[in-house]
Amino acid sequence: MAAARKVIITCAVTGSIHTPTMSPYLPLTPDQIAADAIAAAEAGAAILHLHARDPKDGRPSPDPAIFMEFLPRIKQSTDAVINVTTGGGSNMTVQERLAAPIVAKPEMCSLNMGSMNFGLYPLLNKYQAFQHDWEREHIERSRDFIFRNTFGDIEHILRELGEAHGTKFEFECYDVGHLYTLAHFLDRGLVKPPLFVQTIFGILGGIGADPENLLQMRRIADKLFGQDYHWSILAAGRHQMGFVTMGAIMGGNVRVGLEDSLYLGKGELAHSNADQVRRIRTILENLSLDVATPAETRQLLALKGADLTGF
Repeated sequence: MAAARKVIITCAVTGSIHTPTMSPYLPLTPDQIAADAIAAAEAGAAILHLHARDPKDGRPSPDPAIFMEFLPRIKQSTDAVINVTTGGGSNMTVQERLAAPIVAKPEMCSLNMGSMNFGLYPLLNKYQAFQHDWEREHIERSRDFIFRNTFGDIEHILRELGEAHGTKFEFECYDVGHLYTLAHFLDRGLVKPPLFVQTIFGILGGIGADPENLLQMRRIADKLFGQDYHWSILAAGRHQMGFVTMGAIMGGNVRVGLEDSLYLGKGELAHSNADQVRRIRTILENLSLDVATPAETRQLLALKGADLTGF
């Protein structure tokens, strides 16, 4: 990577991990998701990573109709790159996870690079009661759940979205082996540079949020992809700000948002996604790092442009 660079800020607005009981500030309805995403873009996020929620009770939803209640509104109000999940939620089939992206044909989608255990169940120790019955079940389910992303699944998503619609990917790598899986698809020509490699730390079942792991993931990515990738970092929960700051100093891009952490600081809930974006932007600028605009991000990642989406 060149020394003179622009740092891309991704904001993951709601996700499918956290539940309504955990924070009153978690955006759940289409109105809330749209407002929070637009505010995050105004604060400096160049990429908005988006999931949908059932507006009745806040549970994760794959319903394209719900996505279409907020995707056009975000596009009309900001020039940020819209990145639609293909990870969905723990009870969704691959077909359900693809339903909204195939309709939306976005510039970017997330793509998880391997099947894994994805343990949320330790969160049960933090909450005595839940607002909705589904929340406890959702968290407990992760004790015996495998987040499925087989080689066949990955090939299917690459063809359905990449080849068919020109969508590029945020390649989500939760461990070192996921980097090698991505290299496998690069060698086969099913993905093409520049790659946007999101290394993820601190999820139970994936690589831990230890500084030496950050260094190792960087070393292996450099070995496998050379100059053909842009590196980004996210870390779960309390590790978020410190870890992404370390990554930025090492030449990476950063991801924040209420999908990854509900907090702004120790014991302090973030009141919005924009709070976290403003915090990391201030840190980056204090480190004399420049933040990438959406236009610069599109150029760096060779995206197709917002005018070629399905919304």
